[in-house]
Amino acid sequence: NQTFEALVTVNDGDLTRKYACAIDAPISMSFEDAADGLRRQALRRYEVRGGLYSEARPHVPALRAGRPAFDPRRWLEGLMRLPGRNAA
Repeated sequence: NQTFEALVTVNDGDLTRKYACAIDAPISMSFEDAADGLRRQALRRYEVRGGLYSEARPHVPALRAGRPAFDPRRWLEGLMRLPGRNAA
């Protein structure tokens, strides 16, 4: 027997988990059957919340402690209003 291995991604709304899966099967097994076996293994592991997995969550920018977003144009205009900062 041979082993089919894959990193299978399971998406559930905002949650994405990746499972390293492997199934023992003859090398003559069709791609579709091997993919189905790997998919079922990943879904079983996801449902019981067991085993090793990696997880990626959507990036949510951190709040800036109540400060407005940085505006480089306004910052530069403020620099130009400082005394002794005029260009010749």
